Amino acid sequence: MTTQTAKRQLTPVSFTQVTLDDPFWAPRQEINRRISIPHMYQMLVDTGRIGAFDLNFERPTPSPIVLIFGDSDPAKWLEAACYSLITHPDPELAALVDQVADKIISAQQPDGYLNTHFTVTQPDMRWKNLRDWHEMYCAGHLMEAAVAHFQATGNPKLLNALARYADHIDREFGPNPGQRRGYCGHPEIELALVRLYHATGERRYLELSKYMVEERGQSNPHYYDVEAIARGEDPRKFWAKTYEYCQAHKPIREQDKVVGHAVRAMYLMAGVADLAHEYDDPTLLAACERLWDNLVHQRMYLTGGIGPSRHNEGFTFDYDLPDETAYAETCAAIALVMWNHRLLQFAGDGKYADIIEQTLYNGFISGVSLAGDSFFYVNPLASTGSHHRTPWFECPCCPPNVGRILASLGNYLYSTGDAALWVHFYAQNRANVTVDGKPVQVRLTSNYPWEGAVHLALTLDAPQRFALKLRIPGWCDAWAVKVNGAPVDTATTDHGYITIDRIWQSGDVVTLDLTMPVQAIYAHPNVRQLQGRLALQRGPIVYCMEGVDNSGIGLERIALDPAQVPAFSVDYQPDLLGGVAVLRGQGRAITDDGWNSHILYRRNHPSSVAPVDVVAIPYATWDNRAPGEMRVWFRAA
Repeated sequence: MTTQTAKRQLTPVSFTQVTLDDPFWAPRQEINRRISIPHMYQMLVDTGRIGAFDLNFERPTPSPIVLIFGDSDPAKWLEAACYSLITHPDPELAALVDQVADKIISAQQPDGYLNTHFTVTQPDMRWKNLRDWHEMYCAGHLMEAAVAHFQATGNPKLLNALARYADHIDREFGPNPGQRRGYCGHPEIELALVRLYHATGERRYLELSKYMVEERGQSNPHYYDVEAIARGEDPRKFWAKTYEYCQAHKPIREQDKVVGHAVRAMYLMAGVADLAHEYDDPTLLAACERLWDNLVHQRMYLTGGIGPSRHNEGFTFDYDLPDETAYAETCAAIALVMWNHRLLQFAGDGKYADIIEQTLYNGFISGVSLAGDSFFYVNPLASTGSHHRTPWFECPCCPPNVGRILASLGNYLYSTGDAALWVHFYAQNRANVTVDGKPVQVRLTSNYPWEGAVHLALTLDAPQRFALKLRIPGWCDAWAVKVNGAPVDTATTDHGYITIDRIWQSGDVVTLDLTMPVQAIYAHPNVRQLQGRLALQRGPIVYCMEGVDNSGIGLERIALDPAQVPAFSVDYQPDLLGGVAVLRGQGRAITDDGWNSHILYRRNHPSSVAPVDVVAIPYATWDNRAPGEMRVWFRAA
């Protein structure tokens, strides 16, 4: 009998060891550092979220929920700022980070509790509504910020404060007499406690995370029923109708559909993946794999966006993927990346890297403008022209979330393990990695994602044998590999990677050429909203059309001939939208011939069509010019 294991076989290379000088990502990281992080700080000051830690504000009771969980937003900003400091030291930002850290510490109560709303406005309601009020969610983001702060500064003051808060929570919650059975309605603390455990070495935090995941969804009685009754409420009148909304409808090992609020679901599953590894628990890993299959094969947008419904900011039912009304919250795309990155480390299965790439290049980076000072909360796949980025939101969870991912983007490029170096993504960079205990310098050059040619140059202290594993993206059907100019037979892949196992010499150069044709993409027949339609993709980039490039044409009127899609030309324009490859081709458009404002319907005379030249741009860059229509999916001619 083979013993099952759920231990990760790969170790990701930290972003601190990777320097991106990539034409796609490096400018976005620079904008994030120079524009977005200062902009977000000012908005957090202007809206009182940072000042709240002074504990001198007044709020009505009951308060809007977005104010109740306001502590999470400065926490994410602090995390983003700390990551930026690690790669780009900045005395002014460092001073600001220190001020915010001190403010957070000053708000901590003698028993370790740290939440501004329940300290000032409703102290009698501490821990009385875990289902709705986000106390543990805020604690989790503060813990993540504390770990990042310690990593950036070496000063343990904020880490110590959040460890005290974790100690407080550990005293309050658990299976022992006198403790509460609770867990947060908005998962996040589960993954944060694992990070806190690694930063402090305190195993109780790991055990608390495990307890919260294990307790979630247990009945007889259900904890959310218990606390609702204690508040004098009828649990049957829960505003969301079902505990599916917060993934507490059944224990995690029994769940077979990704349900409810999309961000909550992804944060929970990221924590479950962490625990599967930490406890070597195949049953938790199996739950991840089962729910991943449902998400990716029935419930995910082409852009990597997830969650079609505004009603619950999340999931509805299989194959329900409307384009114009897609919710696809930016935070959900971020959490999807986080979960898949964790799953990728178990065995190096390229299907997880495919989802990360698909999401990063499309549904994630669409969440911030090229200027860096306005954001999407919702990322639809079609617009009549009324949907635009804004400088801030009443619920501003997405902007600082984007900031922390961009600042730490180097985390996703490489992994090591078992005398192997895994190259997951082909953004241009320099990296210092350790393979089998020995240093290896990697210089990867490319114009990815606009071109498929990749060059890797290796620098080693001495000849060394290891396996170089290069990912072949799921969108790529043909490739070629050479080492020092000599072809390598890599006709097959193993879970999405080709392997070159040899004794490497300093100065060795590997070239990988990925074919990158324009492709027509179709949705499963069960996606009722997209039947008879196709989308355009080249490499990892999903394309859309905007009214500004296709003036005088209603985008909904355009049809594309699938046979003509491979003939679309690719035109790289360095001065357009930060430098993008534009697709140009011909479609057919319904005309107004024979119609006027006095005819709404007519008999026996369908509309005529005419050839029309069309232009498509990367979806991630839409709404950065003149306002207008946008569309990803088009009728097939």
